[in-house]
Amino acid sequence: MTFSIAKLNRLPREERNRAYLQLIPPSLFERFQIDPKRLVNSYGEKVVSGIFPQDENFGCIEVRHRAGDKDCIFSCQVSLEAFMQSLHLDFIIINDPFSERFNVDIDEEGKDTLFGSRSRNLKEEIRAMEAGLAPGMVRRGLRLMGEFSACLDQFMDLLGLKTLTTHAFFYHNAILWEKYGFTYFRGRKTMERIHLEFQPGGSLMERMDNSTPFRRKGMERTVRGRSWAIYDGLYLDVFGELWESPVMYKTLGKVYQVNTFPDQIY
Repeated sequence: MTFSIAKLNRLPREERNRAYLQLIPPSLFERFQIDPKRLVNSYGEKVVSGIFPQDENFGCIEVRHRAGDKDCIFSCQVSLEAFMQSLHLDFIIINDPFSERFNVDIDEEGKDTLFGSRSRNLKEEIRAMEAGLAPGMVRRGLRLMGEFSACLDQFMDLLGLKTLTTHAFFYHNAILWEKYGFTYFRGRKTMERIHLEFQPGGSLMERMDNSTPFRRKGMERTVRGRSWAIYDGLYLDVFGELWESPVMYKTLGKVYQVNTFPDQIY
């Protein structure tokens, strides 16, 4: 029986919380010394919180290292995709709170960059790129996506849903979700085109010409390098159209063998 998120949000608090806690990778509790029952850290601060509107089909759960931290260790929002009757992953953020922060999310005037769609902080983006981060990342991650993917399966099964959908906002996101068994509802041809045109003689490859710090020669050999170049507007410059985030999905219990970047280096 399918269990809507709105219905889940209306359950008694303890039952509702127990369900949403399944989205958090279990190793996170041990790694950051968080009591999985009391949801407090070693300082006695409550560091797990959420937003669960009773009349809405979405829920958000967050974990912090310290209660007053600006950045979450873990932040995840899921919703119900009515058309496909599937669980939709709205966003997932996993940060190492002890790593250096790069203010790519705030421009020089202090305004939200909206992931580079409204403005950019080039100085911070260059620093982040040179530190090995991908577009959109303010801190280094914790390498928990495999564990989190299993948590999504568990949560989806709890709701009686068989399909999970998500938008891959950046190029590297799509490649990562391929690794964890996702395939494409929309955008696979674009991904295949990108790989083809990054080959020697290809139109994207030819524009990796050192014209900006994000289009250095050789960056096309890595997932992150390609992602930075596309984020920098390379796709728009070459094809005359904006990069459109692929829509991806996976089916519970099935792993799709999709790889649009063979022999990739992250």
